[in-house]
Amino acid sequence: MTASVFIDGEAGTTGLQIFDRLKDRADIDMIRLDDSRRKDESARRDALNAADVAILCLPDAAAREAVALIDSPTTRVIDASTAHRTDPDWVYGFQEYAEDQRQRMSGSTRIANPGCYALTSIAMLHPLTSAGLISADWPISINAVSGYSGGGKSMIAAFEGGAGATETDATVYSYALELKHKHLPEITRWGGIGHAPVFQPHVGRYRQGMLVQIPLPLWAMPGQPTVEAVHAALEAHYEGEHFVEVAPIGQPAEPAASNPPNGRDALDPECLNGTNRLRLHVLTNPDRDMAIVAGLLDNLGKGASGQAVQTLNLLIGADESTGLN
Repeated sequence: MTASVFIDGEAGTTGLQIFDRLKDRADIDMIRLDDSRRKDESARRDALNAADVAILCLPDAAAREAVALIDSPTTRVIDASTAHRTDPDWVYGFQEYAEDQRQRMSGSTRIANPGCYALTSIAMLHPLTSAGLISADWPISINAVSGYSGGGKSMIAAFEGGAGATETDATVYSYALELKHKHLPEITRWGGIGHAPVFQPHVGRYRQGMLVQIPLPLWAMPGQPTVEAVHAALEAHYEGEHFVEVAPIGQPAEPAASNPPNGRDALDPECLNGTNRLRLHVLTNPDRDMAIVAGLLDNLGKGASGQAVQTLNLLIGADESTGLN
């Protein structure tokens, strides 16, 4: 039995990636609109309501409008926008978040696909706040770098050029300097912290791949948790998971693909590109009174399209790894 799937916003960066992962599957029947009908509300309404699963790859306002077009009680929605990630009527689409998360997702018709920075941050924060190693009131700071594909078509054009593009020659730059990044409510809510983190993201001159780091001054934190306790909490939380792994303490699991001068003493944000994997590291210094928890993933994989396909697989009863290995 095949499942009918409609990607609303198929022409965007995430939509194209999802379509590419699904187009050759025998268990998926793709509902598609030609270019002249993709913005036709009537055609979209018909497609959304005919689908077993609708995947929204749209800006926030357009995603809300798309949901309003759905009156079929059987259409299940995976929304890749920011619009519903903290909405109590939607289930957060991160299977590895909690023991019952898969059950909650499979029983819902409304799933909010996580953001790339947010999923990585939450994957590190949630197990530690749940275990009581990070208190809800502890001030969290997050440093991160992503490939420019995370900014969508306009940012891709800025780095790669093209007709009418405003190009940049930056090697790396910081943004969201007003400290109002759109992922902050999501990280705060699902990370289990009481205040929004100080979040400083960067864009690098490479297409995709992400590194997110959370520094922990263990000596100053309530209870003074040990590096071993932090690592053990992450290992316990993700034990048996296929797509999330925890590396040994203090050392990257493999050499960085870019072969940096320090060899293994480096984390390469591009090393998991083309996969649906998320790898977590707990780094420490010889005095072992401080740590950095780091996460690596492909911002277009586990951080976007791969995660949406993993959720789709769950909803239609397929193995979660179908089309993702």
